[in-house]
Amino acid sequence: MKILFYGFRHSHIEGLYMKAKENNRVEICACLEEDETAKKAMSEKLGIIFDEKSYDEWLKSDVDTVAIGGCYGDRGPAIIKALNAGKHVIADKPICTKMAEYKKIKALSEKNNLKVACMFDLRYMASARRAKEYIESGELGNVRNVSFIGQHCLDYANRPRWYYEKGKHGGTLNDLSIHGVDLITHLTGLKMEKVLSARTWNAFATEQPEFKDCGMFMAKLSNGAGVMADVSYSAPLQIYNSDVYWNFKFWCDKGMLTFHYSDNRVWVYKHEDKEPLILDGIVDGKNYLDDLIDDIANDDMLMTQSVLNTTEQVLKIQRATK
Repeated sequence: MKILFYGFRHSHIEGLYMKAKENNRVEICACLEEDETAKKAMSEKLGIIFDEKSYDEWLKSDVDTVAIGGCYGDRGPAIIKALNAGKHVIADKPICTKMAEYKKIKALSEKNNLKVACMFDLRYMASARRAKEYIESGELGNVRNVSFIGQHCLDYANRPRWYYEKGKHGGTLNDLSIHGVDLITHLTGLKMEKVLSARTWNAFATEQPEFKDCGMFMAKLSNGAGVMADVSYSAPLQIYNSDVYWNFKFWCDKGMLTFHYSDNRVWVYKHEDKEPLILDGIVDGKNYLDDLIDDIANDDMLMTQSVLNTTEQVLKIQRATK
């Protein structure tokens, strides 16, 4: 697969770049970035040599796929351009910030049979793989309620400054809840049928009062199960190594299942058992880039459909705050 990287405005894209470098099925054709500060930072950090040709020029080349990592608000238009040029796309989340952009992306993908992938790395956690297997086994019966926490630290020193520029961020719920919504759908096979309530507000980013750093929502899944979530920028710096960073709980007919980002294990609590069942995660080397390559080779649209479904759901959640 020949891949073009367009945009290095968020550190997440570095993970995809390194995966592409290490994958023998991928050829990195060029890297593009229009912001001089971002170019300098990535050149120093990763040794990237940026190409001088424009994005439009490269879209006329024989690259198969475009990797998008610009400001959130710029991603939708960049993806639409790539799809119009007949290229597959993989992007950091969120892939867009407006419902109109989502609809164009979906229509172009379907019309031209083009794949749209996203860096949903929580799907590939060892604990998530084990949780999916156990939920699908039926041992706990039906999922009746789901709650998750995905709090992040604000980290003024390292958070991109464009977060606070009008039109660049797109909302905290669209930014953060997308991982949780995608994982719930991926693990249970249930869609988010209805947004019941959603709120965003400013509490911690006092230097940027227009930035609504806190976000919570309630929703209903397609089987009637409830979802409650907090994905605020409210956590201390050490959150990323704690058991409350991306912490998921699935409440089911016969008990509950829980896991979190910082541990590969899954805890299962059945009603009839006095002690929890602690399961090791399933380690698998595949990641979202591998799945995209396989989908292109097999002409499979399942990953694309799930990415588009998640995108639509989180845009509805974000819109419910207005």
